[in-house]
Amino acid sequence: MSFTSNQNKIRNFSIIAGVFTLAMVIGFKSVANTDETSKSYIISAKNFSVLKDNLKALGVIPTHELKIIDSVAVDLTDEQLSSLQQKQKVTINTNHKVKLNGQTYGQRRWQPKSVVTEQVDATYVHQTGNFGEGVTIGFLDTGLEHLSGLSTDLYGRDKAWGTYDAINDTVSNHGIEESGHGTHVASIAVNSDYDSYGQIYGVAPNAAHVGIKAFDAEGKATYADVIRGISWALDVKEQINLRILNMSFSGPVRSNYWEDPLNKAVMKAWQAGVVVVASAGNKGSAPMTIGVPGNVPYIITVGAMTDDYTAFDYSDDKVASFSGAGPTAEGFVKPDIIAPGGHISGLMAFDSQIVLEHPEFHDGGRYFEMSGTSQAAAVVSGVVALLLADNPALTPDQVKCKLLASAYSANNSDGSKRYSVFQQGAGLVSAYYAIESAETDCANKTLDIAKDLNDEEHFSGPSNINDDGNFYVEGLGEEYIWDTNDTSFSGDAMLWRTSLEPFSAWQDTATTDAMLWRTNFETDAMLWRTGFGTDGMLWRTSFETDAMLWRTTIDINSWVEPQ
Repeated sequence: MSFTSNQNKIRNFSIIAGVFTLAMVIGFKSVANTDETSKSYIISAKNFSVLKDNLKALGVIPTHELKIIDSVAVDLTDEQLSSLQQKQKVTINTNHKVKLNGQTYGQRRWQPKSVVTEQVDATYVHQTGNFGEGVTIGFLDTGLEHLSGLSTDLYGRDKAWGTYDAINDTVSNHGIEESGHGTHVASIAVNSDYDSYGQIYGVAPNAAHVGIKAFDAEGKATYADVIRGISWALDVKEQINLRILNMSFSGPVRSNYWEDPLNKAVMKAWQAGVVVVASAGNKGSAPMTIGVPGNVPYIITVGAMTDDYTAFDYSDDKVASFSGAGPTAEGFVKPDIIAPGGHISGLMAFDSQIVLEHPEFHDGGRYFEMSGTSQAAAVVSGVVALLLADNPALTPDQVKCKLLASAYSANNSDGSKRYSVFQQGAGLVSAYYAIESAETDCANKTLDIAKDLNDEEHFSGPSNINDDGNFYVEGLGEEYIWDTNDTSFSGDAMLWRTSLEPFSAWQDTATTDAMLWRTNFETDAMLWRTGFGTDGMLWRTSFETDAMLWRTTIDINSWVEPQ
């Protein structure tokens, strides 16, 4: 961005004024049935206009119009829902609640040191003059507190586009955040402050950012608010060059990836050219613990590693025990990649909700140490900003390919893989090697997102499970078998940094190859999909076909022991 500070303020104001108009178009204000027995649903139909007419006839006004997925969010009584179903064939999903992926533990640092940029080779990129300039990251989170380091870049120029409040459908130039989570996450990616050693905190400190507030002070949100936030991001992406959407949250998987309304919106964003970076979730480390929207095969799903408080002693690094692991229910390898996510220092106002609850992890000024795949996702969003600043022409698929092809695999001293691909994906992200990588055509090659969204074709991945209960990737040999009973993965004698290899076939095959979704599970050799009823998925053994009993409040912000 070559504009001056004053120029930026003028531009910022004009954009905010423009997007406010857009916000009023995107969704209704929350006017709905106030009956105590009503429940919130996301409803779609092939004839969207008829659906709205039928709701109007029932005397119901939707709380959200979710045009991005041709749906509405609406509060209905059982009687109203039954009446609607008699009038029109509709698809019904509960308006689920989701919660953020943050943990709150660490060691107090009165003068926290910046270590993340060096751990992911971003310092080498900074030395070339690339600080992520000209790229905007959208943080779909709890909002943003525009503290120093977030409000301006390294040269003192304004870089904050304001905040869109998807809960109340409003736009403001300067956000006020109650939680602290959104500010913390954003600062990991774009903070332009220096630590006491002269090291920059943020991975992409000159990248612009916009807050998209869909989560409340407790870190909770509904599907409808999150989807409305995604829709708003797509409406303004050309105006503010929004190239990346960070999603540091996760919810339980309740359906195939293509059936979930939130996942549909995420796929729409990827299709529209926005790089979606999502956290793997903090329900690890058992298999099949990747949440929504991290289970979408197209996007970049990020797990977390931790350094045992020895930032530059790589021998004791390990995949964090809370980091969600794959495969997905459809057989895809997830996470795609991992990044630092243990006790990460980030900005957080002293009066934020999280700080008030856990003051022992605040430095007494503006920094807070927090762990989770939320933080790891923010690291990768910063890396993606550096990639796009270097080459703005890259598509989301090309960005994903470069990340996978250049990652550090966690290996033992004998060269064998220390962690399964279902735990580490391609390995630890490297900003420098991702930019240097010549690979561009190795991600999502066998998937077709247009056909997926149109319900013409759906896909499954190459993962399977053998007779011993071990997960593996078909066709890649014994090295890619995950013995889930092996608990010896402590990180000792592990080599993150010396294991960089030329691009190998597994990144292509294991993470991106897909097959058309198979309905005959008895003949496709996907062993874990047999014996669980017609839907063939472990987590759907008691699945309700009417899709209206998915009403569990999601709570993934659980406390974990420091590592």
